[in-house]
Amino acid sequence: MVHVGFLQVVAAMTRLKCPGSPVFMHAKTMVEVLADQTCTNVMEEVRARVDRQPLGWHDPHNNGTYWITAQGKDEIELQRLTGDKKYTDKMVLTLTEGGLGRTCLINGCSESQVLSIQDFSTNYCNLRMLYCGEADGCKPVLHELLPQEKWAQPTPGAGTDQAACLTT
Repeated sequence: MVHVGFLQVVAAMTRLKCPGSPVFMHAKTMVEVLADQTCTNVMEEVRARVDRQPLGWHDPHNNGTYWITAQGKDEIELQRLTGDKKYTDKMVLTLTEGGLGRTCLINGCSESQVLSIQDFSTNYCNLRMLYCGEADGCKPVLHELLPQEKWAQPTPGAGTDQAACLTT
């Protein structure tokens, strides 16, 4: 993951849309990722991962279950139920076409829906599992996105441990 300047992260965070949470104290993670694919292909890949659960694709982060709650041309809202069926998190991915339509900037936000501080990287993994590639240990369904994480910003107590994402 590339570390960028504080002001760049703050500027990018103001563009991010987050799903919100009914509780004041909760874990949350925001990411900005550059995919070496069009936004159409990124959207197709995210939808394919969700639609082909559990046989065509499964969540490598503790075998959770995703579902899409809303979708527009450049945005998709999702929820994920943990593998133990105890917790549901909400996510938003916003896609922005890059230079000459050959890349896609993914801005993502995942928020816990219950009182939580330490999340053991769950909110980060909620997002990462939707765009990660073969080099990350993931199995794309339609398109290898070749993602480059520009930054990840968790709330205090939340994590961004990539290794935690691949525990089934």
